[in-house]
Amino acid sequence: MLELIVISTLNGLLFGMLLFLLSSGLTVIFSMMGVLNFAHASFYMLGAFFGFQLTKWIGFWPALLLAPLLVGAIGMAVERYGLRNTHKHGHVAELLLTFGLAFAIEEIVAMMWGRSPVDYRVPALLDFPAFTIFSTNYPAYKIFMLAVSILIFIVLLMVLKRTRVGLIVQAALTHPHMVGHLGHNVGRIFMLVFGVGSALAGIAGVIAGPALVTQSDMAAALGPILFVVIVFGGLGSLPGAFIASLVIGLVQTFAVALNGSLASAFGPLDPSMGPSVLTDIWNVTIAQVAPIVPYLLLVIILIVRPMGLMGTRET
Repeated sequence: MLELIVISTLNGLLFGMLLFLLSSGLTVIFSMMGVLNFAHASFYMLGAFFGFQLTKWIGFWPALLLAPLLVGAIGMAVERYGLRNTHKHGHVAELLLTFGLAFAIEEIVAMMWGRSPVDYRVPALLDFPAFTIFSTNYPAYKIFMLAVSILIFIVLLMVLKRTRVGLIVQAALTHPHMVGHLGHNVGRIFMLVFGVGSALAGIAGVIAGPALVTQSDMAAALGPILFVVIVFGGLGSLPGAFIASLVIGLVQTFAVALNGSLASAFGPLDPSMGPSVLTDIWNVTIAQVAPIVPYLLLVIILIVRPMGLMGTRET
């Protein structure tokens, strides 16, 4: 039992930090620009496939640098030539644009790399067990993923809260005209913010690709959970996204690891009742309901605290 708790905690923290790496970009874009980017998970997928392709050509470590830059450049182009033109029509038009973009990116990726998983492997330098705990070898690459995620969280928080650039970026959202009168190019600031947010998703894709399955539907699999994270944490709140990512990561990982059910806790139902819906529910394991746990948390938080854990009604 202790082994299950320790390993599940490590895996939960890792999954939570990966969620944060993805949701941080989405949260920054929303908090700065008010745009709910449906294509954000697609940028994560692009990062994974760019990382895979560049790794084949020039190796993993250059790919870790170049792939997020490419994704960030695509994100900047989307903001400059797509979102900026639709901005005057309101957020619904922006949302629909990103919604269509997500499907377009998925189909383009499927055409280029196919719909089957690609052979994206862990770099040889990190392909060894970091430590052994309860006879289980924990991969060094997962520790690397955890360290990168924590480092990005600290850097992002410091830049936004403690630097002049971060203050200008935040002021550009609430007082764009004043920032413009001070000589700053507000349009360029928004483009850079969108590019940085997209690049963060790209980094997540590059480092998660070898550990998870890299295939053309990976964005659709992870995208809905990202929106759960940013709503659960509070729209526009970076600390909220961090806490929500860890909570959802840990809860879902433990749910998958646990194999308990009402039948195992209280014993089987009376056989005289025969097969019924109640019998099916009685035998459902926690692992079977694990995929819906994040969405149940979303419903609960919206009922109890509609603004999310650390959000405000103004956001």
